[in-house]
Amino acid sequence: MSRLRRALRAVAVDADLLRRRRELRLLMIGQGVSLLGSSITLVAIPVQMYDETGSTVAVGLVGATQFVSIVSLALLGGALADAFDRRRLMIGAELGSLAVTLALCANAALADPYVWPLYVASALLAGFMAILRPPLDALVPRLVERRELPAASALYGAVRNAAGLGGPALAGVLIAVAGFPFTYGADGLSFLVSLAALWRLQTPPPAPDAEPPSWRGIVEGLRFARSKPELIGTYLIDINAMFFAMPEALFPAYAQRHGGAAVAGFLYAAPAAGALVLSLASGWTRHVVRHGRAVVLAAAGWGAAIVVFGLAGPLWLGLLALAVAGASDAVSAIFRGTIWNEVVPDRMRGRLAGMEMISYTAGPTLGNVEAGFAAAFIGLRGSIVFGGVVCVAGCAVLATALPGLWRYESEAMRTVH
Repeated sequence: MSRLRRALRAVAVDADLLRRRRELRLLMIGQGVSLLGSSITLVAIPVQMYDETGSTVAVGLVGATQFVSIVSLALLGGALADAFDRRRLMIGAELGSLAVTLALCANAALADPYVWPLYVASALLAGFMAILRPPLDALVPRLVERRELPAASALYGAVRNAAGLGGPALAGVLIAVAGFPFTYGADGLSFLVSLAALWRLQTPPPAPDAEPPSWRGIVEGLRFARSKPELIGTYLIDINAMFFAMPEALFPAYAQRHGGAAVAGFLYAAPAAGALVLSLASGWTRHVVRHGRAVVLAAAGWGAAIVVFGLAGPLWLGLLALAVAGASDAVSAIFRGTIWNEVVPDRMRGRLAGMEMISYTAGPTLGNVEAGFAAAFIGLRGSIVFGGVVCVAGCAVLATALPGLWRYESEAMRTVH
């Protein structure tokens, strides 16, 4: 039994870190509930859009509105996160998102709901997320010791993935049983928990040498990122994987062939299910030194799994392929986060978090646009398979073009081992 216990401890996520770090625990609880609610809305909007329009292009364009907001505000959000109280920025963003969610609820309650509010709400929610995520991502490393960064990244990933699993599955059931107004209302309730947790949170002040927000500071962050090939590499690898092999815009259409809204919820939840399992069994990541190589191989694994999803016949096989894709993405996220936390100095974490947000959201949002248009020309299956193949090929090209990423090794892990 002791051997089994040791083996489980070696692969399990370090959940004890939450017991040791009160502020991290509060942050994870609040954001976990908030992300659960947000995941519900992120499924409800495209499903409602497809119900109203019957167009994969219309669903894909939701991603375009999100991309514009994120690109417009992420760098500003990062600059604000370096200069001001990160907790207060997060509270403001959560309050803004709550107002938008209530507006969605009101629109859905109309006898003949409008389509344009779905685009406006998507843009606003993405904008508030662009203000929220840089201070959140910059805050997590301040709440743990350096040697605890991989465990903190894995825990953070587990919380996100649990929300990404529960939210879409719950959304599918709520839409089918209670309708869109009740579904959006459930997201609104989740903000009350996150706001209560943030209110109790005691956060470190901004770095002593923090600069006020300015274009000069943003440019400084861009120059720093450009000087670190391992950072640029993580951005490009993730953009490549998500732009070419992100099939979420096609889930509503795919679901109609297999049973409707409830199936759409399972499709959105499947990648998060695989990612959650991987995150909970991520103890092995503490022993990995070659983080750059892990990022590249995991991104290629995502693309390969998406190819299988596109070729799958029965629904269960498609869901399994999506789960494997999600697990691969979770590996990539853990090591991308660790590289970022090791390389970026604290005084620049907010600005670099804004840049990272652009990288990890540009791929999915624009990828959904690409998938929607591709499906209109080459069909649902052709769009999915083509994207997965290009993703794998792109990973090989980027690994060759960016040897600094492929060779990157964690100094902290090398010292431990």
